[in-house]
Amino acid sequence: MGKEIERKFRVNTTAWVPQDPGMHLTRSEFEYTIPVDDAAAMLRHLCEQPLIDKHRHVEMHAGRKWEIDVFHGENEGLVVAEVELPSEDTPLELPLWVDEDVSSDPRYFNSNLLKQPYTTWHRS
Repeated sequence: MGKEIERKFRVNTTAWVPQDPGMHLTRSEFEYTIPVDDAAAMLRHLCEQPLIDKHRHVEMHAGRKWEIDVFHGENEGLVVAEVELPSEDTPLELPLWVDEDVSSDPRYFNSNLLKQPYTTWHRS
């Protein structure tokens, strides 16, 4: 099994302008086709509810694909960008709209956003 190396950043929403309308989705990280009936069973029995509600935008920057998630519902106001890298030491040119690196902050994991949504965080 391969290891996914992903970096996650907060997005400065005053500097970022979506390049497309985004796609409203809920998706798993499976990299192969899953039969519809099996997928429905997985969602019913394996996923925490409610599912995360967001729009995903995809943009290219410096040869890398960035996925920008704009959250809705109880996570309204949260916008994060993710980029996959081939190795941990791969140099990365950040877009101007990238803010803080939150890759190692567990609050930003989808499983934790279900338990403690962004709108409940105490911010100054």
